[in-house]
Amino acid sequence: MFTDPVKNLKTIPIRENEIVADLGAGTGYYSIEAGHLARLGKVYAVEVQKEYLATIQHKVKEAHLQNVECLWGNVEKLGGTKIGDAIVDVVIASNIFFQVDDRLGFISEIKRILKPGGKVLLIDWADSAHFRSLKPVPKAQTQEMFEKKGFTLDRDVDAGAHHYGMILSKL
Repeated sequence: MFTDPVKNLKTIPIRENEIVADLGAGTGYYSIEAGHLARLGKVYAVEVQKEYLATIQHKVKEAHLQNVECLWGNVEKLGGTKIGDAIVDVVIASNIFFQVDDRLGFISEIKRILKPGGKVLLIDWADSAHFRSLKPVPKAQTQEMFEKKGFTLDRDVDAGAHHYGMILSKL
């Protein structure tokens, strides 16, 4: 994994009554931890690969969480997450930005679902040392794309040796 979801989530932080969206949830590491942190709120685990959603649902059941909802959705398309407008307090986007084809569409969907002042925890690959096929997006380029779409950088996050991290706010 190379990066620690528990440590990364502590940098945001998530309050117990907040609404969180984990976009590109994968196998649910962040979704499960966010479910424990937002125990009076809600976590949307959004994933396009249905087999990963089944894995997350299994982990949710094992963790006895009632506040995590798994959604099959397209995070690159406006409305593709199936989450309502301006209802999310925190978006988690870990190890997904390098994978999306329509990065500006992805950022637009984040902007649509976030409340004004909402936060994005973005963690992504800084290098491809361990995976030659990996095509990381440089941090400066990622930050610039978010800023052009109406976000501001709050601070950088130490996300490990092979990742960069940042917390951005919706203006």
